Amino acid sequence: MTQFTNYSDVIFDAFCLHSKRNDIVARKQEILDKINEYYNAAHGSILFVGFNPAILSTTAKEIFVAEISDRVYDWLIGQGVKINRFVEPRKFDCVVAFDEYLTFATSEEEQQSLIKGLCRLSCGSVITTVKDYKNQEFKDREYSQPAMIRNGNQLTAFTEIHDRSHQDKNAWVTSTYQLSGPVSECRGVYQRRALYFKQLAKFSADAGSTNFLVHKNIMYKSLIKKNYEHVISISFDS
Repeated sequence: MTQFTNYSDVIFDAFCLHSKRNDIVARKQEILDKINEYYNAAHGSILFVGFNPAILSTTAKEIFVAEISDRVYDWLIGQGVKINRFVEPRKFDCVVAFDEYLTFATSEEEQQSLIKGLCRLSCGSVITTVKDYKNQEFKDREYSQPAMIRNGNQLTAFTEIHDRSHQDKNAWVTSTYQLSGPVSECRGVYQRRALYFKQLAKFSADAGSTNFLVHKNIMYKSLIKKNYEHVISISFDS
């Protein structure tokens, strides 16, 4: 299981704890709908990298998933979602990788390889999210804003602590905690790396993209933190 697959499991568990899951699905789908409207695009095939609630509502004819665990895959099948695991190289009309997928890297070379890998899979667009690391407040460098989920009498909190590298200003390790009453569980330790807009634009252009856009009026918020992430679309001439 990759680090991002493990992290995606945490997001899935947070989703399952919510009492208003339909509202969450609608909000995540709205992000994709706005981008599709901008490009006037209809997708015959879509690849979701990691768990995304919009998997439950997409109208794409072919739905593929990657970087999700067996238990999440089985749950989606149990919900009646007709999905396929991504097992071999092919191109998709749209590739969706939210929750800062491209920051789960240990070096710039690995990060560039992740970007190249996503771009190689798309003949239409790649949609991803990244925080504005250039203008990031100091407190956000140390921890994410906690998110609390209440379901009836059950209250669960998620929080992230970021341990910055002393050798590389762009690198850190994230520890994600889930707290339910007196019980605290560390859900994972993840190697991370900052990604800047200009850097992502250059790397995606090197990988063959023809357009790069930070959608100023569309923001994404994870289920396990209250920090907003910018939504970015990278497109290709078919």
